[in-house]
Amino acid sequence: MTGRGRNQVTKLESSIEQCRSEGRWKRVIELAEELKTGYPQECLANFLTGEGKLESYLEEHPPIEENYSKAKLGLSEAKRYLNSVTGENGKKAGFALDAHLLLAKLYFACGQYEESLQNFVLAELNTLSEKHLSARSIRILAESYAIKGMCLEKKGSKAPSKFKQAEQEAEMISCFEKAADLGILYLQGQDNTNQGEVRRMGAILETGLQQAPIVLIKAGKLQNAIDRYRVMLSAVETRATQTLRLTLARQLAEVLLRGVSGTIYTLPTSNTPTRSASGGNKRLWEPRKYSGRQQFIPKNQHEETILLLLIAETLAVRDAVLSQSPEFRDARVHSLGNATAIYDLLTLATVRWNQVALLHDSLEKALKFAFGESHVWKQYATCLMALGRFKHAVCALKEHSNLEPGDSMSCLMAARICYEHLDQVKEGLAFAEEALRKELKAPVGRRSRAQLYVGIGLQQMAVSSNLVSERDRYNRLAFEALERAVQQDPNDHLVEYYLACQHAHNFNITEALVHITTALSLRAEHASSLLLFALLLTANRRPKEALAVVQDAVEEFPDNLNLLHVKAHLELYLRDVETALETVQQMFSIWREVYEVQLANAANEHDNEKHSDTRSVIQMQSSQMSDKDSNSIHAASLAASRIEHALSEAASSLSSFSPRPGPQKAWMIQFKIWLLLADVYLAIEQPNEAINCIQEASLINPVSHQVMYMRGQIHIFQSQWNEAKQCFLNAVSANPYHTDALRALGEAHLTLGEPRLAEKTLKDAAKIDPNCPKIWFLLGRVMESLGDYTASADCMATALQLEPYCPVLPFNAIGLVFD
Repeated sequence: MTGRGRNQVTKLESSIEQCRSEGRWKRVIELAEELKTGYPQECLANFLTGEGKLESYLEEHPPIEENYSKAKLGLSEAKRYLNSVTGENGKKAGFALDAHLLLAKLYFACGQYEESLQNFVLAELNTLSEKHLSARSIRILAESYAIKGMCLEKKGSKAPSKFKQAEQEAEMISCFEKAADLGILYLQGQDNTNQGEVRRMGAILETGLQQAPIVLIKAGKLQNAIDRYRVMLSAVETRATQTLRLTLARQLAEVLLRGVSGTIYTLPTSNTPTRSASGGNKRLWEPRKYSGRQQFIPKNQHEETILLLLIAETLAVRDAVLSQSPEFRDARVHSLGNATAIYDLLTLATVRWNQVALLHDSLEKALKFAFGESHVWKQYATCLMALGRFKHAVCALKEHSNLEPGDSMSCLMAARICYEHLDQVKEGLAFAEEALRKELKAPVGRRSRAQLYVGIGLQQMAVSSNLVSERDRYNRLAFEALERAVQQDPNDHLVEYYLACQHAHNFNITEALVHITTALSLRAEHASSLLLFALLLTANRRPKEALAVVQDAVEEFPDNLNLLHVKAHLELYLRDVETALETVQQMFSIWREVYEVQLANAANEHDNEKHSDTRSVIQMQSSQMSDKDSNSIHAASLAASRIEHALSEAASSLSSFSPRPGPQKAWMIQFKIWLLLADVYLAIEQPNEAINCIQEASLINPVSHQVMYMRGQIHIFQSQWNEAKQCFLNAVSANPYHTDALRALGEAHLTLGEPRLAEKTLKDAAKIDPNCPKIWFLLGRVMESLGDYTASADCMATALQLEPYCPVLPFNAIGLVFD
């Protein structure tokens, strides 16, 4: 052959190699024909023709089970060409090995696994040594290892013995690991040569890349699987592996979340080794890895999991399809599915490790491309609830409800937030009624709970109503709603509990005891039911039994501050003052254990109720310190001069006052404990200690009506009635529905010789709380001093009638409960 002819052959072969690398198989077949006719290289031409026909067929018909029978006919010609170069001539020309590898691929596409494995034996795949290869050869080799691994996986259960099965398993794992390394190496090479084009991996290569860690997990080699994931993720990224990287990061995060406990977790290193069944460290066939001195290495399982999910989230957001056009629907659904799976895992991880603020930031990004997805809105709403951003959570739940018209759960969640956190009873009742309407229209098993939430809302409306007619109407509706809830689910302890509450508010003590006994029979370990039972016992003239119930409950719930609060009041009532003092000290100890760390970290974290920090102290006092008399404060009914007078005492401290950092709920609990301790110190005749307690409480909330009321109690103890009257006037100005302050103000007026003012004040108190015997008794004394003995006798009789049914603490001091 002349030099010119040889140059033409070289140029042709170079063109063929380029076309093979780029996957232009029709052109490869054309060039093979040209090679066959123009130059006597039959073996090479047959090989290229067989390869071209095989690859072009598989591009249109992937090697999956549905295509096996069709492939046997469609690949017959490719098989004939490839078989023609497996003989001696092919071996001499150096094409036999590649031909066997391609035949193995062909047989795999036909579902003939044994024949495929036999061709790998003929190609001596197990004995290949590492050397520099062309891009096409690396791909063939990567696919060959992947196919061999899949064939071994298919016939895994057919091994004749356990030893043979273990040997076959090790070989399969080794094949998938080599396939993954070579596959990534091939794609990295493609990224360097094809700057403007992203090459498709193909089904075989993609499966090979993903299967390596999965087969290790199936084999019970969890740590090896984790190392394999880390090796693949530390490889330099290519455009073709971006989607794969997302999948691998998500899968490893899932493994760390679900399969790894802290005791068996192993830290990653900067050069995590490849754990291969065949052993040894690969060099030439290893993909390039990221390296650098400032490379971040997670220090624990928490950091690694969050890092993986944030990487996956970044990739998912980058690949998100924003277009709403119909032609992009499938791509949009696919990208959203990827993102949703990541956000679900991120929710598990962040909640487990108290990183909800991080989840919130991620979900806000998700809403930019998933604003029409109800699942994302629900996750966002629950995240806002965990952060204590309750108003925003209600808005998110509204959006979820609009997207899911048949789902009542979002309305129930919104109702609970309104009742429990926002002091918006009317809005909560509206949500509960909406949930009930949805359940009546399309039941999903929540009708009883919706009916219960309606009953709770009506009950709270009755408690906060000041007009007798309005209160009676809400009480009647609440009874009807709760009775319907019982009919829907007679085994719900919570319904029985609220029915007991409803009877207790109406002073039907016997009926209330029946229902609370039923509630406790349904769920004996329910702290709120035990509390209500104890208060009902005190209203039934059985305080010692009530104390025994509370003491047993405290043993069951030693950290429950509400139980301890009632216990201390019962001990005060029974004149066991020293024990009451010990109980309050125990409450302080529990408060420190529960809240001190939380408050210490509050300056650097998004705490649970940070929204409270932006409100005025008056708003804070009215919403978070609401008790039986302060659920509704109508400031408009107060004269401006009285408000100014009430606040004058705290004016100096207000100028520099700001709410303490951290969850305000924690501070309000401490506030109540200080006031309770002041009560105890007064009972043991230590007014100076009581004053110190009130001072501590005022540092938390200086304009609280309860602080002013307690200061008045100190002045009464010291027989300073003018000062006491001023304190009670301030308390009533801050909260005109605080009946304790009204009653004490009436007593101060009477003691100071102002019976008409006392009469007016006590009658106002009786309108707000007509079931308080102390108010009626004091009003009887006032009427006696005025010479109206008939009215005085009526008031005294009313007090005697009510006194046996009066609990140690108001029934609604327990607070709302939803579980």
